[in-house]
Amino acid sequence: MFKFIRSKLSYLKNPSLYQYKPAHSSTNAELLSKNLTETLQRLKEKYHDSADLVIKETTIKGRKIAFITIESMVDMTQLSEMVLAPMMNLELNDIKKTNLSSFIKDHLAMGVDIKEISTYEEIFHMIMSGSVTILIDGYQEAIAFSMVGYAFRSPDEPSGETNIRGSREGFCEVIRINMTMVRRRLKSNHLKFELLQVGKKSNTDVCLMYLTDKADPELLAYIKDRLNKINLDVILDTGYLIPFLEGKPFSIFSDIGTTERPDFVCSKLSEGRIVLLVDGSPFAIFLPFFFSDHFQNLDDYTTQPVYVSFLRIIKYIAFILTTLLPGLYVALGNHHPELLPEILLYRIATSEQTTAFPLIYQALIIALIYEIMREAGLRLPRPVGTAVSIIGALVIGDAAVQAGLVGTPMVMIIALTAISEFVIPSLHVPSSFLRMTFILLGAALGLYGIALGICGLFINLCALHNTGYSYMTPLSPLKFKALKDTILRFSLKHTNSSMDNVNHSSNED
Repeated sequence: MFKFIRSKLSYLKNPSLYQYKPAHSSTNAELLSKNLTETLQRLKEKYHDSADLVIKETTIKGRKIAFITIESMVDMTQLSEMVLAPMMNLELNDIKKTNLSSFIKDHLAMGVDIKEISTYEEIFHMIMSGSVTILIDGYQEAIAFSMVGYAFRSPDEPSGETNIRGSREGFCEVIRINMTMVRRRLKSNHLKFELLQVGKKSNTDVCLMYLTDKADPELLAYIKDRLNKINLDVILDTGYLIPFLEGKPFSIFSDIGTTERPDFVCSKLSEGRIVLLVDGSPFAIFLPFFFSDHFQNLDDYTTQPVYVSFLRIIKYIAFILTTLLPGLYVALGNHHPELLPEILLYRIATSEQTTAFPLIYQALIIALIYEIMREAGLRLPRPVGTAVSIIGALVIGDAAVQAGLVGTPMVMIIALTAISEFVIPSLHVPSSFLRMTFILLGAALGLYGIALGICGLFINLCALHNTGYSYMTPLSPLKFKALKDTILRFSLKHTNSSMDNVNHSSNED
């Protein structure tokens, strides 16, 4: 136990000692051979002669040429029209043989993404990304053309981030298409894309997006350093990157935001934030991420400011209800019954006479049942999940009351708590943990325990920061000008555009 505490204290003093170290990249990558036969033989050995490796050898104008690709990864029609047909009509009389590779790259192939590669590792990365590689006998360099032809899901409306007005497009699993959707909306020469490869074995493409005139250079350097220190073999989703980009530990709140909407990404980029896309994932992550971002969406900017301000206040009240209401009910019922109205106290006492468990056990039982039903509704197929979550909750809730396990007021309290949680779905994980915590504190110490828990929660929220950005910005430290788009929503024409950049809200001052 003491060893664990010492390790955590040493982590807080010097967290850099416990960060993941970057994998040692091979500086002596094996180069291709000028002999085509040797190159193909070595390529088969390195790829372990896998069944999906396609190698097509042919002779064009007396020169041996090999096309290498992965089965079903490239568009064969595009390959035939843009590469094979021009090469079959190639006349070598006017071309020096030493410049054949350059001539093919510059004149014959009309592909957009064309690269010269010289190592086996580069060939593997290109063909696994939907490219075709051309090897020419007598040349040590190969030519790779991007001709993606694999099947993928088309962009559609994201199910987890619905809106009333605005775009219905959501990200898909192909990173190039996601980059295009962002570029189409944000036509600025300051928008920059940087492609990185993360994962020792997966070599997953990760796109770093930011506006050069608004992004913080220190934050950008911090993200690149953290990405280079990721020592994982496989990266399959943005969730694999989040633990390496988060700030302080010991908190149930994450300071990394996620979204499926390209228009939402553009709005965050315009505020000076940095966005990461991962190939194979329809989710984008952005940082810095603040607590107030949970209560905002794009509909706030297409609706009248007065109504938006009202809705945001409702959202904050809903978060307070979903975390504190069961704990307050248990605290008042066990330790402070004199604070309840007489009629309500009488009804609570009447329901307690017909139940076998005290309030603390009732709250924990019904809260646990709610979490089970919610998880079942999420994991099952959508039609079945809806039936289970609605009918199952009604049947189990009514059966629990009839059997005397819980009282009717407790079922109503948990039902109101669950409805309030649906208002802010992105806060489900911390809300569930806080709900259980406040139930235990209310049962043990009453309102004093609730007050102590609230103080601890505020301390934890204000202590969170990531590279100089406080998680509670702009509430802590307080920025009066930035409050125009926090709890209340002012009209765009009255909002100071200079405060849209999050760099003005850092803790450096």
